[in-house]
Amino acid sequence: MMKAVLVGCGAMSRQWLDAARQIDGLAIVGLVDLDAERAKARAGEYDLTSAVIGTSLDAVLEQTKPDAVFDVVVPAARRDVAFAAFAHHCHLLTEKPLADSPQNARAIIEAAKQAGRVHAVVQNRRYVANVRRIRRFLQSGAIGNPTSIHADFFIGPHFGGFREEMAHVLLLDMAIHTFDAARYMVAGEPAGVHCQEWDPANSWYRQGSSASAVFDLGGGKVFTYAGSWCAAGFRTSWEGSWRIVAERGSLIWDGHDALKAETVVPGRDGLLDKTEPAEVPPLDASDRIGGHLGIIRDFMHAIETGTEPETHGADNIKSLAMVFGAIESAETGRRVAIAEEAQ
Repeated sequence: MMKAVLVGCGAMSRQWLDAARQIDGLAIVGLVDLDAERAKARAGEYDLTSAVIGTSLDAVLEQTKPDAVFDVVVPAARRDVAFAAFAHHCHLLTEKPLADSPQNARAIIEAAKQAGRVHAVVQNRRYVANVRRIRRFLQSGAIGNPTSIHADFFIGPHFGGFREEMAHVLLLDMAIHTFDAARYMVAGEPAGVHCQEWDPANSWYRQGSSASAVFDLGGGKVFTYAGSWCAAGFRTSWEGSWRIVAERGSLIWDGHDALKAETVVPGRDGLLDKTEPAEVPPLDASDRIGGHLGIIRDFMHAIETGTEPETHGADNIKSLAMVFGAIESAETGRRVAIAEEAQ
C-alpha cells in the first residue's frame, strides 16, 4: 500500500481525490491546509475518516510517514512544499505549474535529484486521448514534418480567489497546459518567443487575462498561441482549438471529439494542391490516458519500478520555460531566447 499526504484542500483537490479513490493500493493518510476546517470538510466529503488533519505539512509528514506528497497548493508555496517533502524522504507529485519562477523550478528539480526522489508535474492534457492520437499520427509521417502549430483558447471563467489577483494569470496558471501539449505533440524544443499581454475593458482579473505569443520550437517549427480568460461567447474547449500544418497536409482538432486530417495527393485543382482525408488512427494499446487518474498511476508506477515518469520535473521545466519566456517578452516588449532556461 502506497501512502500519500495531500497538501492544499481547495477546489482543485477534488480532482486529485476523485482519482485517488479509484486506485487500489493508494491510501490518503493525511490532509494539510492553512484552513483546518477546509481540510476536515474535504476529509468528510471523501470519507477519509482515518486521515490525519493539520495545518503544518512538516507535522503531518512526521506523524504519517508517507511515501509521497500530493502538492495542490498555490504556485507561490511550491518550493516550500517541495523542500518539506524531500526533507521527509517523500516522492512528490505537484499540480502545475512546477514553480512560480525559473529559479525556484531549478531549485526544486535539484532538490529532488539530491534527495533521490521521484518528482513529477500534473500536465494532464498529455493524458487526453486525442493528444496521444495526434502525436502518434504526426510521428507516423503521414502528412510529413510539422511546420506550424496554432492553438486558440477563449474561455471566460469566474474563479474568484487567488487567480483573479494573479499577475500574468493566463500565462502562468493556464497556458502551460497548451504550451506543454504543443511541445509534446510535435516533439518541440523551445528556443524563443515573442509575446504580448493585455487586459480587455471587461476583464475581471488583475493582470494578464489575454495573451498572444509566437514560439520557435526548433527544427523549423513555429507555434502560435492566442488566448483569453475573459472571452464571452463562442468559447473553445478547455483543451483549446488546434490547427497543425505539415509539409504534406494539415490536421485540425476542436479540443473535443472532432479530429481530422487531410493529406496532399498528386495533381492540382486550379491553383491549389489536391487533398484527401487522412485517417487519424485510434488509440494504441500502449497510449496512457485518464487525466489525473492516469498521471497518478504513472507516478506510482515510477516509484515502484525506479523509472522516470513522463512528466518528470527535469522535462517539464521546458514547458515552464515557455511560460516564463512569454512573460519576460510581454514585460519587455522584445523577443526572448528561452533555450537556456529549458535546460
